[in-house]
Amino acid sequence: MASHMLCASIVTPTPASNLTKLARPSSSSSSSPRLPIRLGSFKCKAQSSSSQSQTVYQGVYGPWSVDSTDVKEVILYRSGLVTAATSFVIAASTAFLPDSFLATEIVKPNLDYIYAIGAGGLGLSLVLIHIYVTEIKRTLQAFWGLGVVGSLAAYICLAQPAGEGLVQYVVDNPVAVWFVGPLFAALTGLVFKEGLCYGKLEAGILTFIIPIVLLGHLSGLMDDGVKLSLLGSWMALFVLFAGRKFTQPIKDDIGDKSVFIFQSLPEDEKKALVKKLEQQ
Repeated sequence: MASHMLCASIVTPTPASNLTKLARPSSSSSSSPRLPIRLGSFKCKAQSSSSQSQTVYQGVYGPWSVDSTDVKEVILYRSGLVTAATSFVIAASTAFLPDSFLATEIVKPNLDYIYAIGAGGLGLSLVLIHIYVTEIKRTLQAFWGLGVVGSLAAYICLAQPAGEGLVQYVVDNPVAVWFVGPLFAALTGLVFKEGLCYGKLEAGILTFIIPIVLLGHLSGLMDDGVKLSLLGSWMALFVLFAGRKFTQPIKDDIGDKSVFIFQSLPEDEKKALVKKLEQQ
């Protein structure tokens, strides 16, 4: 069920035999005067002279191709993940390095800035992520927003009065996980989607490690040795996950573009298109 919601269209399935007919003119199109114009743009300019050299993919609601805007969005999406992963690894490395180490002396005073940069990278990716079910995407973004607000509240109301930075305060006071937790819930949702859609093992493992580490720290039931081991695994898997995103074809992070175009149509044109496809 979940894989259909995230990785396949859930909006009025169309028989495969009808898909190839969408690009052909139809005599029945005269009954919907606005539809032919929209269908022309709906084909994502696949038939224009400037895009004839592009690969045309057959989607649920018609052919589509990757344009320059798609490429930029995917690169930014992946760059946001790399930013989040890099920031997390730099900040988390202080748990393994001695206090006298030069890198630790540089990183520790700037943990909150690194945290903010990582949160920003994750936010960028959540804006650009392609998920067919809009409600799921908005939920992940809402979790991110709650995490940002909670982080600011914890910093202003708790960490500053205690003379600590936000990250160090969360480390020293596990109850503060309640404030930053929603941001990591958004990250967990993102890696779950990636693992589900692309079968990425590292993303699937991260789906479990992230909440386990946070809940273990919050509850105080997790031994420090176990916590460090899981944290190290989180770091390694996060880097692997973000790096491997750049080995995927651009089209993978776009999904079926025809579904998104269909979703952007007015309701009357959606109904007209579905009816047209059913008649073919």
